[in-house]
Amino acid sequence: MKMKLGTMAVAAVMAASPVMADLVFPSLSYRTGPYAAGGIPFADGYADYMNLLNARDGGIGGVMTNVLECETGYNTEKGVECYESTKGQGALVYQPLSTGITYQLIPKATADGIPIHSMGYGRTSAANGDVFSNVFNYPANYWNGASGAINYLMSQGDIAGKKIALVYHNSAYGKEPIRTLEELAEKHGFELTLLPVDHPGQEQKSQWLQIRREKPDNVIMYGWGVMNQVAVQEAANIRYPMEDFIGIWWSGSENDVLPAGEKADGYKALTFHGVGDDFPVFADIQKHVVDAGNAAGAGDQIGTVLYNRGLYAAMLAAEAAKTAQEIHGTADITPTMMRDGMEALVITEAKMAALGLPGFGPEFNVSCENHGGPGLVGMTQWDASAKTWSLINEFAPSDMDVIQPLIDEDSAAYAAENKIEGSCN
Repeated sequence: MKMKLGTMAVAAVMAASPVMADLVFPSLSYRTGPYAAGGIPFADGYADYMNLLNARDGGIGGVMTNVLECETGYNTEKGVECYESTKGQGALVYQPLSTGITYQLIPKATADGIPIHSMGYGRTSAANGDVFSNVFNYPANYWNGASGAINYLMSQGDIAGKKIALVYHNSAYGKEPIRTLEELAEKHGFELTLLPVDHPGQEQKSQWLQIRREKPDNVIMYGWGVMNQVAVQEAANIRYPMEDFIGIWWSGSENDVLPAGEKADGYKALTFHGVGDDFPVFADIQKHVVDAGNAAGAGDQIGTVLYNRGLYAAMLAAEAAKTAQEIHGTADITPTMMRDGMEALVITEAKMAALGLPGFGPEFNVSCENHGGPGLVGMTQWDASAKTWSLINEFAPSDMDVIQPLIDEDSAAYAAENKIEGSCN
């Protein structure tokens, strides 16, 4: 009943109001720089979905969307500059698309009352909404990914006594899974080796020589950009079995495997959303956006992993905006209202099917206490001959018995340092 009343209220406001301001969704993109190959398809997917809503649906709740793109080059300082230059233009939610930028924006956006959605990246302990009132990282985070990789390996056989190496981007991003993997190593009895790779990741000879020498049973990678391509090629050079090589979701796109050709066959990567273009929404994008000449890019990225991720981020933002409109009885929502919509977001399979994305991601609810979602993680594998990713393991739970105490510990330290009392009753 509440939802129906909210929808009626939105319609009433629309009927009585003059033209409303656009719903502004900033896109902190990077179409230039060393990580552009990953930034471009994500930005295209995000913008194309918002353009689809405008062309097909007349916006969200009758209000047109406006994607305000600002180039960061994956540079933290530029990302902060983009935030400062766009926040006063009605920005409803920020997608920083960088762990470094996210860390810098958390206190700023919280003070300004603007929500952040760091989907699958950023500060993992932001899943604690009691401390991080304006930060959301649903439906899964880096620690879920680390646990998901280990759970998958355990589903394939006993890992006690096995050697597992972590090849990681030597940055705040790449270091995120270390503590989780250390805890899991102690719990399950495997040996963990840490192999950092400095930005941008083009030089990895020493790391892969060590892998050839020590022969770990599995390699997990937290990489980004050219680092991933180089790692896959180096693994092929030493004939490391690709089926034993698992990347986090930022190390599992077409960009990462195509340069190695057939040698990349069998490489695996974690995911928290669907792969491929076999979803009805893509036909709508082709018709209403690409064929109409309104695509953000050349229209050639549709269905690729990172395009799909950008589209998924846009879909979740749009559904949170709809939820905010219903809660507050107005279509012309503010950033504070948007935050409320994100915290009350409910994603069901029926809703995804209605949006043209059946089975695309896990069902989940967000709450004040839990801004991180259920932490369900799937596994994909690359078929080099078909040049496609396939989901080989359905979205499965991660080990919250290990992860939740780490979230509690880290968020408690942040709360004490910043004198945060908590926002949940």
